[in-house]
Amino acid sequence: MVVSATWGARCGKSARRVLRGGTSTRRYAGSVRALARKSQLQRGSAKATAPRLVPTSHTIPHHELLQSVARRVTDRHVLHLVKMWLTVPVEERDADGRRRMSGGKRSTRGTPQGGVISPLLANIYMHRFLRAWRQRHKGQEYRARLISYADDFVIVSRGQAAAALAWTRGVMTRIGLTLNDAKTTLRDARTESFDFLGYTFGPECYRQDGHWYLAAKPSKKSVQRVKAGVRAVLRPGNQARWPEVAADLNRRLRGWATYFAYGTRVAAYRAIDHYVADAVQHFLRRRHKVPTRGTRRFGPQQVFGELGVLRADIAGGAVDCVSLT
Repeated sequence: MVVSATWGARCGKSARRVLRGGTSTRRYAGSVRALARKSQLQRGSAKATAPRLVPTSHTIPHHELLQSVARRVTDRHVLHLVKMWLTVPVEERDADGRRRMSGGKRSTRGTPQGGVISPLLANIYMHRFLRAWRQRHKGQEYRARLISYADDFVIVSRGQAAAALAWTRGVMTRIGLTLNDAKTTLRDARTESFDFLGYTFGPECYRQDGHWYLAAKPSKKSVQRVKAGVRAVLRPGNQARWPEVAADLNRRLRGWATYFAYGTRVAAYRAIDHYVADAVQHFLRRRHKVPTRGTRRFGPQQVFGELGVLRADIAGGAVDCVSLT
């Protein structure tokens, strides 16, 4: 139903595989890792555009989507089930906490937010754009490489990124999707950075000898997100026994560090370790009513030692600074 180069919401097509370049799908030249392997970014001037769509869960036209599904699925019962899924009512809450209903039989666009089949349907519909890019040889025309994951994608081009973005905007309009102008960016990939799949790609200075290289590192939003997860575990109202708290904390840290165990992550890992040590110290000092700051009883050595909290480098693997050349 979708080309082998389509990543996201498919077995063996995880975001991490996109970043590493995959193994069994070596023919897919559009991995992010290829951006740093003697690709456009390593040869002279290069531009990167990171188009962002208005959430496809709000905009995918049902009629065209069902046509895409029907190209491979001939069972009318399955097609009817998908159609019913698209028009299921969804109860949501706005920013003020008020309930509101979306979807329903009158709905002609979008997929149920949070529906288990919604990512797959978005993937199927995005295949229209990917197929047009491939069949019309836009990669050669714009001297560009397109890397996609579900409905998130980046185009890297040698001097033709603006033209590639304009073509992309036109195609998206024709298939009923809309680019989010506030989040769509155009960058000089040799001197500026851009975010994709939780990573920041851009120039980085190697501290030991001062040379610059193209780096992939956890984005600021990704670091803030894991910190928010740590705060959620170590909230004041958490009355669970410490082994349970530590296990919950380690699950979050291990998941985050495992995903970001690629590229340049030393600074991010150290920032997370420092934050976790301070947060655990404050949590236990408050729980045990320690009158001092608790640095001796609950210092970093104790937190990452007898208290059983994992350091980011241990949770995600060995730490190194990878020069993507």
